[in-house]
Amino acid sequence: MPACRQASVRLLCVAVLVLLPLGSTLPLPATAAPAVTVETAAQEIVGLATRTGPMLQTRVLRPPGREPFPLAIVSHGSPPDGSQRPSMEIPTFSAVSNWLLQRGYMVALPLRRGYGRTGGPWLENFGSCSSPDYYRAGMITAQDIRTAIDYFRGRPEVQRDRILLIGLSAGGWGSLAAASQNPAGVFAVINFAGGRGGGHPKVGNCAPQRLVDAAARYGSTARIPTLWLYAANDSFFAPDLARKMSGAFVRAGGRAEYVALPAFGSDGHRLFGAADGRALWQPPVETFLETLKH
Repeated sequence: MPACRQASVRLLCVAVLVLLPLGSTLPLPATAAPAVTVETAAQEIVGLATRTGPMLQTRVLRPPGREPFPLAIVSHGSPPDGSQRPSMEIPTFSAVSNWLLQRGYMVALPLRRGYGRTGGPWLENFGSCSSPDYYRAGMITAQDIRTAIDYFRGRPEVQRDRILLIGLSAGGWGSLAAASQNPAGVFAVINFAGGRGGGHPKVGNCAPQRLVDAAARYGSTARIPTLWLYAANDSFFAPDLARKMSGAFVRAGGRAEYVALPAFGSDGHRLFGAADGRALWQPPVETFLETLKH
């Protein structure tokens, strides 16, 4: 190596040593913190008082970070076999709860009256299959959702005007019913396969036109933006029926965006609770919520 080149290398080494304080080391790339999940989030079970006595047993998941947080109230469905209601557990819905937590939402998952540890009489019955009252059944579900809204709006760590309602099946139907009352603080509703009367062993869906009529009644007063998500192979509420419900809701004055999801597994009605279903519902949900920021 030429003498001038060797001198340049020596000078460069000396310069680097001068710039580094004694005992210092070059910093390593920062490691990203692991994403919060239902397993790692702060968690509590609270009882919410109702007018009829039973306390709604509710799972509460808190994200990391500074409060107050936006809140998502996630409402469960109702099994076609009524004998399963007493054994239902307080919901977790890990797929959607993880997604919400990672976006900074506090998550509340109430177990409604007549189910599991909450107990009490089951009041969500829509009557006979031949003459169901789907409107009333949804409004009863909405009572428990409204109880959760009122309770959490009073908690200091919750943003009172940033409450998102999410529901599956009967919980989605009840969330639409709650939207018809335009509760304070609720900025949007996400309805996953919402409805009642599906899964009947003999007729499939009981009196589907009554679902359409009830959806119109909800839409006549609802002014909160709603997103309707139904899979192509939903065994409870087929795409044709789901579109009719959504259309009736909009024609009556409601605000709804309908998204037809592709078939999922053997029954698209189970998409919401499945970990691999998230890849299908996450993009339209994120797009819907993004539009509400503007």
